[in-house]
Amino acid sequence: MSYSRVAFVAADSPQAREALSELTQRYGQHKPEDADVIVALGGDGFMLEAVNSYMAKVPIFGMHRGTVGFLMNRYEQGDLLERLQRTTEVTLHPLRMTAVSSDGKVHDALAVNEVSLLRQTRQVAKIRIFVDGKERMDELSCDGALVCTPAGSSAYNLSVHGPVLPLGSNVLALTPISAFRPRRWRGAILPHTAVVRFVMLEPDKRPVSAVADRDEVRDVVEVSVREDRSIAMRILFDPEHNLEERIVAEQFQP
Repeated sequence: MSYSRVAFVAADSPQAREALSELTQRYGQHKPEDADVIVALGGDGFMLEAVNSYMAKVPIFGMHRGTVGFLMNRYEQGDLLERLQRTTEVTLHPLRMTAVSSDGKVHDALAVNEVSLLRQTRQVAKIRIFVDGKERMDELSCDGALVCTPAGSSAYNLSVHGPVLPLGSNVLALTPISAFRPRRWRGAILPHTAVVRFVMLEPDKRPVSAVADRDEVRDVVEVSVREDRSIAMRILFDPEHNLEERIVAEQFQP
């Protein structure tokens, strides 16, 4: 595919805005709706914003002009159009979070990496867990819990000792965050078709927030998470440093 019409989008950081100016002068600028490809300049946080904003429209190629750059390619100005022709494309399917807050409102959001539940106060959270309608745990006492995709498994999930999932494995990880009871439970690996439902116990005394990547809902009483295969997010990577290789390499970091 030809990637001749490029839309550049950038984070608010000085280095990202500087890169935006330099690249648009060199390659021009198209509107995202008219472009063949979107080049996102920033870190992983901005990349997730760009994917959420432009999902399913055109592929996105990230270049690292931020802090964390796991989802980003190296930043170089030269030969960008030729470089884009050599990229490999990864298709990701997001998680869809449906959260009910204590006021009865229903909130819907998408996540490329994970949906996480987090206690809001000093009180430990108490959560009941259902998978595909079947109760799997009557009470998890914890700081929280998360469900992640393979693409997100090496992010927050890995930092709380969850498993790294290869791309294409068609599974999700359900991982507790600082579980107090049951103390030795380390989570579960579930098929990508699973629907995970969390029910908060004592939500007035033990309030919990739900976060889908960048979208947070406070004071949730119930949260459902499932993979949404109707949405395909297309991300481009340099062939010598693709996402699958990065995920494997993360398992061997000291």
